[in-house]
Amino acid sequence: MRFDLTDLRLFLAVLDAGSITHGAAQAGLSLPAASERLRDMERLGAVTLLERGRRGVMATAAGEALAHHARLILRQMARMQGELGEHAQGLRATIRLAANTAALTEFLPDRLAPWLAANPRVDLDLKERQSSEIARAVAAGLVEIGILSDAVDCGDLTLFPFATDRLVLLLPPDHPLAGQRRVAFADLLHEPFVGLSGGALQDHLQFQAHRLGARLRVRTVMRGFDGIRRMVAAGVGIAILPEQSARRQARGHRLALRRLSDGWTSRQLSLCVRNLPDLSPPARSLLAHLALMPVPSPGPGSAPPANASDRRNSRANKPAGGDRT
Repeated sequence: MRFDLTDLRLFLAVLDAGSITHGAAQAGLSLPAASERLRDMERLGAVTLLERGRRGVMATAAGEALAHHARLILRQMARMQGELGEHAQGLRATIRLAANTAALTEFLPDRLAPWLAANPRVDLDLKERQSSEIARAVAAGLVEIGILSDAVDCGDLTLFPFATDRLVLLLPPDHPLAGQRRVAFADLLHEPFVGLSGGALQDHLQFQAHRLGARLRVRTVMRGFDGIRRMVAAGVGIAILPEQSARRQARGHRLALRRLSDGWTSRQLSLCVRNLPDLSPPARSLLAHLALMPVPSPGPGSAPPANASDRRNSRANKPAGGDRT
């Protein structure tokens, strides 16, 4: 068997996505190239690795064995690159980080910029994903650090506090709902929405509508918050945005902000990692910087993060349906 690192990354991406198409995109390969690699892997190994069905793909027993070893190999490669980076002049390292919409747009840029400026030999492979996808990607070793809502099931991932985020309603001041202090999401399902294109936030809102047996009436989507603000101000529709973004857009414009009464609209954002000892030194340094706290040493006997037990005890109190952003 002659599997290279691209083969292993592709295989894990396909398992994580449950789809060859989406896994190929995540691995940066075309669908024909990815399909050919997967066929070659099965041919060279003389074994079936994937079960293909109408709802996607799943690993066979042999595929699960390959996935286990692939994760070990890729984590060891990341550690090797990080440790060599401490000794080799000019050697670059890359950290893979996935964040949800709120973290990516509101909190991460200001906190991330000084660390990247101070570490010119480290590149960041940054992706926007839904929180549930981030948890799976970190657990599978596809990314080293995730930033997600801790309302999702994080399994055995280690969490560190990052920020508190709240989603709010942005609407014209003469809108009938502007007279209410708080608005229930269910009362908005008949309203026209202006959405954010290409982001996990919009998928999350559609998911919450689906839980109520409905679908959002999205009139149009914009690529940025400024475009959303202009559409809302013109009366095209209403929008749900992270609070800091909404306040920034409403400042100096005739727009109203209202709190949402649903529990899922207020979330604690957390940093998550699969296992501290598996992190490369640059990734561990970035984690400590983003967490605004010392990260325990990866050596034997290290103390767990301060919130590790709280995380386990809080799972029973998480809102039904979890959180996808």
